[in-house]
Amino acid sequence: MDKTPLIYKMITEGKPYFLSRPRRFGKSLLVSTLAAVFEGQRELFEAFTTEQGIKQPQLFIATTDWKWEKYPVLRFDFSMGTLSTIEQLDTLIDFTLGTYERQYGITPPSKEANVRMVNLMRTLHKDTGKRVVVLVDEYDSMMLHSLGDAEKQTAIRERFQDVFGTLKAEDEHLQFAFITGISKFSQMGIFSKLNNLENISMQINYEQICGISEEELTTQLRPNIELLAQTRGETYDETLAELKRMYDGYHFSKRMTDMYNPFSMVKALKSGEIGKYWFDSATPSAVIDMLRQMPPLEISDVDGVTCESEAFDQSFDSYASPLPVLYQSGYLTIKNYIKEDDVYILGFPNSEVRTGFAGSLYRHVTNTTADDRERSALMVAYKAFRRTDDLPVFIKAVKAFFASIPYQWEKDNRNEHYYHALLFTLLTAFGADIRAEESTAKGRADLTLLMPRGIYVMEIKYERQRVGEHSSGIHTAQEALDQITRKGYAEKYALDGRPVIKVGISFSSEERNITDWKQEKA
Repeated sequence: MDKTPLIYKMITEGKPYFLSRPRRFGKSLLVSTLAAVFEGQRELFEAFTTEQGIKQPQLFIATTDWKWEKYPVLRFDFSMGTLSTIEQLDTLIDFTLGTYERQYGITPPSKEANVRMVNLMRTLHKDTGKRVVVLVDEYDSMMLHSLGDAEKQTAIRERFQDVFGTLKAEDEHLQFAFITGISKFSQMGIFSKLNNLENISMQINYEQICGISEEELTTQLRPNIELLAQTRGETYDETLAELKRMYDGYHFSKRMTDMYNPFSMVKALKSGEIGKYWFDSATPSAVIDMLRQMPPLEISDVDGVTCESEAFDQSFDSYASPLPVLYQSGYLTIKNYIKEDDVYILGFPNSEVRTGFAGSLYRHVTNTTADDRERSALMVAYKAFRRTDDLPVFIKAVKAFFASIPYQWEKDNRNEHYYHALLFTLLTAFGADIRAEESTAKGRADLTLLMPRGIYVMEIKYERQRVGEHSSGIHTAQEALDQITRKGYAEKYALDGRPVIKVGISFSSEERNITDWKQEKA
C-alpha cells in the first residue's frame, strides 16, 4: 500500500507536523519511511524483487521531482520498552544524542541535553550543508504510563520541553520535523514552546496516511483475502464481510473514510485466523487505571455519545471525561459529524474493539470477583442460544451467573439499572448485537438483543424488599411485558423479517436474582 503520495505532500508543503493515531496503527513505519526518504534511499522506493521473490512495485514518490538529497536525520524513539523512571528517560535521551554525536564525530560542549541538541543541529547544518530532519516517535509513551503521578508528569514535561523546545528557536537549521503519539501534543503540555506544529491528526487530506482503506484492501490485498477465504472454507465476499465487521470502521476526519486496523488485518491474513489481535496487544494498563479514577463507566456511556470539538483538547489527566483518551487510543472513533452543531458522535469502530473493551470493562472497571466459571458457562449458554433460540436455558445460565456474584460487590448497587447494565456489558463482551435504552416514540426499551433467528425486546423490573407483611415496589414480569406492549418497544422491528419476542424480567432484592420472567411473540 503506497502512502508516499501523502508523504510527498508533507515534505514539500510544510515543516513541523504532528500526527496522533492509536497504537500499532503504522506510525513507526511512517517514521521509518520518512527517514529513508530524507536519507536519500531512492532504491527502496523503486521497483525491485526481494530475495524471497516478492515483487515491489515502484512507489509514487520515486516518480516525482524529489531530489533524493541526503539530509542528517535525528530520530528519537520513545516506544522502546516501558520507561518507568525519569532516570530511564534521561538515559534514553542521552543515548540517542550520544549515538549521533559519535556517528558524526561531534564533541558535545555540555552535558545538558538542550545544549547538545542545539549543538547537533547547528554543527550538522554547517558540516553537511543540509538542514536537519528531526523525527520523534511515540513521544507520549511515558506520559501515558504515569497518568495520575503529578510529580513524574511534571518532570517528563520539563525534559521534553528542554530538548524539543529548541526546535522552534533553531528553525533556520531545521529542514523537517515530525512528531507522533497517541495523545495530541496540546493535551500533554509538552510542546508548548513548539507552537508552530501543524496537527494533521484530523485533517481530511491526511486521514488515510496510517491504516488500510477499503480500496487498498480490495485491490492490493485481494489475493491475501482470497487465500484466507479458502482457509476458512468461505467465499471471498463472506470473508471480506467478516474482516469488515472485525477490523473496519475507524474514521479520522469529518469525511468519515473507513479505515481498517492494519495490525489486526496483517495478523489475520498471516495466521489464517480472524481474531482480536489489536485489542489484546494494544491496551495499555494506563487506560484502565485512568478509567478507574473516573466515575463508574458503562458501555452505553461511551458508545454513541455526542462530543463537542473542544473535548479533543481536554487533558488526559483531568479525569473529567474518558472521551479524549478513548478516542485517541483507538477504542472510540468518529461515527458521525453534525456540521450544523459542530459536534461529533463517537462509538466503537468494530466488533473487535467493542467486545474487547466490554470484557476489559467487566474485569477491571467493575472490579468483579464473580466466579469465572459461571461467566464462562453464561458465554456457552449464549452461544447455544444463538443456535437454538432456547431462551429458558439462557435465562437459567443468567440466574446462575448472578447467584455467583458476592453480596459485598452488589449491595451498594441494588437497583434496576444495575442488573441490566451488567447483563448488557457481559453480552457485549460475548459479541452480541445488543442495544441498551433504545429510543422509541413512547419511551426506551431496557435491552434489545438481535439474534440470527429472532429479536428479543427486554424490559427489566426490580422488586424491592418486602416490609413486614406488606410489599414495597413489587413488580412482576407480566408488568414488564405489558410495558413493552403499551409503549410499542417492539414495533420498530415489525418489518425486520425475524420473529420479535417480548421478554419481561423481574429481579428481587431479597433473592438478588431473577425471580420471574415471561416471553411472548410481538
